[in-house]
Amino acid sequence: MKDSHISSKNRSTGIVQLIGIPSDENSSYLKGCALGPPKIREALHCGAANLYSELGIDIGDESALRDLGDLEIESGQAGFDQIETHITERLQEGGPILSLGGDHAVTYPIIRGFSRYYPELTILQFDAHSDTYEDFEGNPLSHASPFARIMEEKLASRLIQVGIRTLTDHIRVQNTRYGIEVIEAQHFLPDLELNLSGPLYISFDLDVLEPGLAPGVSHYEPGGLTVRNLIDMIHRIQAPVVGADIVEYNPTRDVSDLTAMVAAKLLKELAAKMINSPL
Repeated sequence: MKDSHISSKNRSTGIVQLIGIPSDENSSYLKGCALGPPKIREALHCGAANLYSELGIDIGDESALRDLGDLEIESGQAGFDQIETHITERLQEGGPILSLGGDHAVTYPIIRGFSRYYPELTILQFDAHSDTYEDFEGNPLSHASPFARIMEEKLASRLIQVGIRTLTDHIRVQNTRYGIEVIEAQHFLPDLELNLSGPLYISFDLDVLEPGLAPGVSHYEPGGLTVRNLIDMIHRIQAPVVGADIVEYNPTRDVSDLTAMVAAKLLKELAAKMINSPL
């Protein structure tokens, strides 16, 4: 059961806390996303690039990013409870949180933790899929269902999905049921303005990208966005970003660590945006 809301008035907006959540037991097609967090870190610290974001923030500075390592989590509901508890504890410590998945199922317990502090949370989801199945193949905790769980429990006041290109009849009904705002990839414009207000949580499923730009994902869906599209949208956000995740990186499908480098680039830009977010 979700506890009553905890005041966030004393939350520090300084150092970004980086947490790896290596879980893929709820992946429906291929496993491998549990291997993602260390590979993204490896790409982040690769000598081929530096740690500066395009916003001029040095993510390698100890006052910018604190890497808390990967969680060791159990399977099943116990693992979800561990994720929620850990996120809650980290928010109590203060500072925004950037999580590395893992599959998209981990976003549900993450948001349960955030909802204790932010009862009026807005979620901006970049994804090829809505992930709002009532359940998928009999699993209500599937990586195809986290946003159905989030919205049915009213853990967010607003959910905007960008880049969607796999809408089924069931998903259309679900999205209408929960009042989800969907911007399909076919209607995406580079100068898209979303009129966001905070507190804002951003969830990046790497399959939102054109597969040729990010081959290290389990579900290829041609017709996606570009890396530049995503970075530009991050930079234009004016709302306070209190949390984010980067999920569905599957190293077993990657080519020359290309997707890991893309994920590391997004990590730098997200962390810099969090540091620069208004109070």
